[in-house]
Amino acid sequence: MERRAFIKQMAMASIAAGLPGGVVANPFMQKMTSNKKEEMIWANLVHLGFNMWLDNSHTIFPGVTPDVCKQDFQPKNYLEQNTWALEYHPFLTFDEVVWDKILLDMKKEGFNMVILDLGDAVQYESHPEIAIKNAWSTEKLRAELTKMRKLGLEPIPKLNFATAHDAWLGEYSRMISTKKYYEVCSDLLSEVIELFDTPRFFHIGMDEEDVYNQRNLDYLVIRQKELWWQDLYFYIDQLEKKNVRAWVWSDYAWANSEMFYKKMPTSVLQSNWYYDAEFDLDKIEESRKIMLETYYELEKHGYDQVPTGSNWTVDTNMEDTVKYCKERINPLRLKGFMMASWRVTLDQCLGKHEDAIKQLGQAKKDFYKEI
Repeated sequence: MERRAFIKQMAMASIAAGLPGGVVANPFMQKMTSNKKEEMIWANLVHLGFNMWLDNSHTIFPGVTPDVCKQDFQPKNYLEQNTWALEYHPFLTFDEVVWDKILLDMKKEGFNMVILDLGDAVQYESHPEIAIKNAWSTEKLRAELTKMRKLGLEPIPKLNFATAHDAWLGEYSRMISTKKYYEVCSDLLSEVIELFDTPRFFHIGMDEEDVYNQRNLDYLVIRQKELWWQDLYFYIDQLEKKNVRAWVWSDYAWANSEMFYKKMPTSVLQSNWYYDAEFDLDKIEESRKIMLETYYELEKHGYDQVPTGSNWTVDTNMEDTVKYCKERINPLRLKGFMMASWRVTLDQCLGKHEDAIKQLGQAKKDFYKEI
């Protein structure tokens, strides 16, 4: 059935049931909500691939030496390391020693999930041409997934299909919304689902598709209006037909709230994010209030949420995020929390990874302490 017709049909059913959202009453959603005793998610976002932000290796950020763009550049600290990593690299920027340390720290702090951002760091059998040098083989990926599960960490795949973060797609990132593009995306989604043994969720990104977040790209493209939704529905359909729940960043709602709450299926798991230190709306500048208020708006419209905090800018955000959202989101819809440090998985950034894990670990203790 065409997605538009499907949504119209489900909208009628949900209206009759008095439920928000166009597809909340679909069979997938009914099956998904049958488990009333889901374990809270305590997740960490970790990057295997890091070609998500730039499609070039010549962008110079303010205050950064031009040497950072050279492939033989040797960063001295995590600031230089992360700036260097944001540039496009045709080789893997990942340290397995750091990876193993992060996994053990997550286990120690009581995490139960890892969202693994794959990008072009896997030698996909369906599209090996995407892989960068030293990318993991599918056998290597499967072995690491087994390792995670043995540690009690549920692995969840992430491929970001937002045009601001899809440099990992290589030449296909310049074929957006074409027949070939849909074929490649379908192939990749299917293969990753199989590699992860049909995961409960699949994070498809979809954040920051605007001019500002592509200002340093060589190739800028933005899907608007119906085309953005058409492609989103395409990704969702590819997942739902394999009984996998789509997971997205929620920031599209910040500038398009009316359309978002009208057209975003409530079957899609939402991760709004806000990384600042101030959580008093009366003290937050107007331009940033919507970021925090979206937690409440998502709750009001009946969406399941995994709020996301970070130590990207401040070290108090994660604990405050957990406290703020616990007080405002219905426990039935508050599915858990995610830490996103947005650091490359390399030695110079290990300290930031460790701090991030400790912060969510403490937030988890506080969450249950007050029950």
